[in-house]
Amino acid sequence: MKQLGFQGTQSDFDGQPGVNSLSNLAVIDPVIPPWRFWLLSVGVCLGLFLSLIDSSIVATSLYTIGADLGTVDSVNWVALAYTLAYLGCAVTFASFSDVVGRRNAFVIAYVIFFAFSLACGFARDLPQLIAFRALQGIGGSGLYSLSMVILPELCPVELRQYIGSVIGLVITGSGVLGPVLGGILAQYGSWRWVFWINGPVGFLSLSIFVVTWPKADRLPVFRKRSWRDFDYIGSLLVIAASVLVVYAFQNAGEAPRVVWGEAIFIVPLVVGVLGWAALIAWEYMASVRFGNQFSPVFPIRLFRNRAYTAGAMSTLFLGYPYLLLIYSFPLRAQVVSGKSALIAGIMLLPMLGSSALGSAISGRINAQKNFLWETLLVGACFMTLGVGLSTTISEADDDPRALGFLTFSGLGFGLSTAAATILVTVEAPLQDQAPAQGILAQLRVLGGSLGISTSTIFVHAETRKHLSGILTERESVMLGRDGNALSRQKWEAIHVAYSEAFRKGMISAAVVSGIAIFLTLSGYRHGQRESRNRRREPLQAEEPN
Repeated sequence: MKQLGFQGTQSDFDGQPGVNSLSNLAVIDPVIPPWRFWLLSVGVCLGLFLSLIDSSIVATSLYTIGADLGTVDSVNWVALAYTLAYLGCAVTFASFSDVVGRRNAFVIAYVIFFAFSLACGFARDLPQLIAFRALQGIGGSGLYSLSMVILPELCPVELRQYIGSVIGLVITGSGVLGPVLGGILAQYGSWRWVFWINGPVGFLSLSIFVVTWPKADRLPVFRKRSWRDFDYIGSLLVIAASVLVVYAFQNAGEAPRVVWGEAIFIVPLVVGVLGWAALIAWEYMASVRFGNQFSPVFPIRLFRNRAYTAGAMSTLFLGYPYLLLIYSFPLRAQVVSGKSALIAGIMLLPMLGSSALGSAISGRINAQKNFLWETLLVGACFMTLGVGLSTTISEADDDPRALGFLTFSGLGFGLSTAAATILVTVEAPLQDQAPAQGILAQLRVLGGSLGISTSTIFVHAETRKHLSGILTERESVMLGRDGNALSRQKWEAIHVAYSEAFRKGMISAAVVSGIAIFLTLSGYRHGQRESRNRRREPLQAEEPN
């Protein structure tokens, strides 16, 4: 067997016509100077940070936004519109970059995100804001998935041990800092700066990215995919399947009554599940019929690799407790413990610190030897431990214990996120690196979106149970934020409702992360200890016998 490789041009990498006639990626290790790569990484990571932080920064500003725009009905859609668009397009953007090139795709995603971030800040009413947030989410989705592709792809060999740690740190840091920054901006400024802040930071990030993009002879090279090769059907199916499943649960959570047996829940859920089945069937049929002449958006051949499958499933199931914590813990801190939006966000900082530590540890121990399976398993165990212990939290006096439990969850998420990012560079064939990273990005957001929806379901269920007949509809929404004082009896009922909602959310998170442990165990392979710096063979040809 021998590996095929070739030198290419800038046009090969940026999606213009090139000289390569190979059907798959044929990579030579990039020779970017370390200083240039780290500068490029600043531009990429700032874009990744902004795209991620915008999914959580509004968590502590929603009611402020609703009050300012004159309505609190459907204000949660300000967060959900971004999340659904973000969720739907991650894999599609990764495949899109195979056609137009990594640099061009990243710039396009940034321009979309930048433009509609500013538009959100100028929104005059809630429907307009929700529409702009959905369009902003499309750009954010591209920044997210393409960051996962570009950084491992361009990283020099000697720096690959740090990439998983860097990406893991940005992911966890953005999730935790989002509510903090949102609280600061909401408390000391206008909620509109939650969106306008993306302007100057985004301009700086994009400028760094464009200026530090390497020259042609320092880029890995792959054959340009044409628009004819693009998987239009697969892209449509993965967007529809992902969005409809989350939409069904979010609708159930926001409904004023129980709707589990009604069409508003059943129809989008069934169509979404059928969409996933149709996606798998289509990708299988297309791979059989078209072979290497087709660029699948969701290559099912990746899931024949047990290690990759375990990493992908772990990513899906650990995304659920992570984002559930990000959204539900600040809410509990504000309502039950009486903290301000700023302090509620700051209380997540122990989770950030432990996540950073977990990401660093994961990158270090997998620098030379492949301990990715063990890292994923330990990460899932720590997450399960953290959310499991959090089920014991009830009163405001439990806050110190809660902060300690958050560190376990953060450590678990940092370990698993960095390991999953590294795992793609080791396990996925090089022609599938972009969709493989895109799939992980999609699954992480899918799991997290379901976690947010579940949090909404528990909050609405418990408030209906404990607050009906005690609070008016407006009082149950505003919780005293409109200046109207609530009686002690009403506050006691509110504390019970929100404490119980948080406890049930943590129980569901413990169950889901426990499933992640089981799925990670299924990916064990005896004797798999090769250096993680050795990439999977990209393309091989049989030598004559």
